[in-house]
Amino acid sequence: MTARLSWCLRVAAVILSMLGPNSAEASEDAAWAALRQAGIVLFRHANAPGGGDPPGIRIDDCATQRNLDEAGRAQSRRIGEAFRSRAVGVGAVLTSQWCRARDTAELAFPGQMRDETAFNSFFGDNSKGPAQTAAARRILADWRGPGALVIATHQVNIGALTGIAPASGEGIVVKVENGDISVVGRIRP
Repeated sequence: MTARLSWCLRVAAVILSMLGPNSAEASEDAAWAALRQAGIVLFRHANAPGGGDPPGIRIDDCATQRNLDEAGRAQSRRIGEAFRSRAVGVGAVLTSQWCRARDTAELAFPGQMRDETAFNSFFGDNSKGPAQTAAARRILADWRGPGALVIATHQVNIGALTGIAPASGEGIVVKVENGDISVVGRIRP
């Protein structure tokens, strides 16, 4: 191995160590701090085994949908506990009409959720994506608090708004300035 290659590998190792857990912790700390200031968080619904929805899905019938499993229900309750333990006030909880998103919101923030069709999944019909994403952007841009705006939605929606594909139960904290959405940090499930 050449001296230059050895030096490059050492520099890369140092940089990677700086981006490791400490970077994730800093991101999460920034996320919680932003939420205390009337921030916005986009949660992907908690764990619901599988992908997409079964054929014949009906929004008004949870039996036709992919739903939270016990791990997802526990994950949802932990989301609410994390907000309470960090003294983050919640101003509003908006949710997709899909049962797995509604259940995530209800288990985390009992009695606070309100359906918002702009956050419904468009995974099965991408033609709905642009209009729903535009409506979601307006909702985010209009948020002023008091308290944090919590949204329980789907990976496809969060991806369209932020470019991030979050894990089940993960929250992406964002800010909106002049209509532009930027990511402040992530709340890991």
